[in-house]
Amino acid sequence: MSVAPIPGLEHPHRWLVTGVAGFIGSHLLETLLTQDQEVVGLDNFRTGHRENLEDVRRRVRGAQWARFRFCEGDILHRADLAGLMGGVTYVLHQAALGSVPQSIEDPVTTHAINVTGFLHMLEAARQAGVRRVVYASSSAVYGDATDLPAVEDRIGRPLSPYAVSKSINEQYAAVFERCYGLISVGLRYFNVFGPRQDPNGAYAAVIPRWIDALLTGRPVEIYGDGETSRDFCPVEHVARANLLAATAQLRPGEPRVFNVGLGQATTLNALFEILAGEAVRLRPEAAGVKATHREARPGDIRHSQADMRRAREILGLADTRDIRTGLAATTRWFGRSQADDPPGAIAGTANSR
Repeated sequence: MSVAPIPGLEHPHRWLVTGVAGFIGSHLLETLLTQDQEVVGLDNFRTGHRENLEDVRRRVRGAQWARFRFCEGDILHRADLAGLMGGVTYVLHQAALGSVPQSIEDPVTTHAINVTGFLHMLEAARQAGVRRVVYASSSAVYGDATDLPAVEDRIGRPLSPYAVSKSINEQYAAVFERCYGLISVGLRYFNVFGPRQDPNGAYAAVIPRWIDALLTGRPVEIYGDGETSRDFCPVEHVARANLLAATAQLRPGEPRVFNVGLGQATTLNALFEILAGEAVRLRPEAAGVKATHREARPGDIRHSQADMRRAREILGLADTRDIRTGLAATTRWFGRSQADDPPGAIAGTANSR
């Protein structure tokens, strides 16, 4: 993954990435190492994978990989966080349970990891004198708000425990700045996709599951009528947003929460057509895969689209509107990956992260 140089990173800093073995976390690691930064990573492998770290190791130079130190640990263990914060300038906090359906089935665990773990991270960062924390929030905080595109200052009622947990994160971050001076920036991810996203498991996101289904000849299942829409965002756009949020010159009183999407909505039916076309380019037999519809899931937002003006004007996050290029590259990556180790997954969902 190639990310253009970020202003302010001309010299190396030490970064802590929580959830570093996850989909987004591993891309942040790769981006930071290619920018010659020093990275400390934390993961408990609940949802992350050692294979993601190994993939990053293969993609960066040996001297860059030597700048990475990994610790297997848990954000629920305060000692694990405190032991890694020494000398850290920036924290990129990705560790979380990122599934709406999982949060509905198990709200207690979602709260523990997403809220208590987040509070542990903030406190450890405060005590260590970290310059800034950037954390993963979510478009789920918009809840039942109907205004589109979604503007950061207008949110509705949350529709899931996951959405509540991310809303609480934003409130805790604001309080820690008011009380202790710790600056934290929340990034409301819309539907992130890209290489290394896990297609397996009951809560896997829609794009990797559908690509895997198309490439392995399995049926694709769409929840609802397929006219549900999402703002699908390539992971390299998210990686750049994190680095810009960490290094941007933010004045007192300026916003601390930003949307991260492409600013465009794609329906699930349209997404299936795009992915099916890309899959056929790799494997002509994918033309026989059909989509079937299932009942819509509770807790899912009907439509989602980011207003990107704030991130563009304050963070300098440039528009990236070519979703088809990102989907084509992701499909090719999964095609190569399956040649080595076929995952074999089925249906898809539209998770918020």
